[in-house]
Amino acid sequence: MEYMFRPGFLGTSAPLFMDMVTLIVAFLPILVYGVIIFAKKRMFKTHALLQNILFVFSVIVVFYFELGVRVGGGFDIFMEGSDVSYTYALVVLILHIIIATMMLFYWGITIYTGNIHFMKGLIPGRMSFYHRRVAIKTFMGIIFTSFSGIWVYLLLFVY
Repeated sequence: MEYMFRPGFLGTSAPLFMDMVTLIVAFLPILVYGVIIFAKKRMFKTHALLQNILFVFSVIVVFYFELGVRVGGGFDIFMEGSDVSYTYALVVLILHIIIATMMLFYWGITIYTGNIHFMKGLIPGRMSFYHRRVAIKTFMGIIFTSFSGIWVYLLLFVY
């Protein structure tokens, strides 16, 4: 656990675990888009497998992040090094938590229903329109989560 709180590699006051999580969150939309390309190329099995892997990996990253925040003392401790207003940073954090929680829940539902429809042979097929529609909303949620997570990181460790 000690390694998590060593100085990070992004040149800020953030601990190592925060730099790692922020980097993953920053690249997540790019990775998800790369996996979406497989579906566009009609490589549905590859798309489904990689989407499942990315989702599970993301859930593990969330748990790792939460562990680091709890052990590290929480928001108040990380806020100590910031020159940003506590209230402003807290509002941004709450907004990020709402977006990220909704996205993770929605992504889980998209993965779950996509897996079931794929196994039943409904994707590709008659459920493809539904899946595509919820997948676009999920992807937008991933983008918003990424930007809001980076915003929180900047407020806590850069400004």
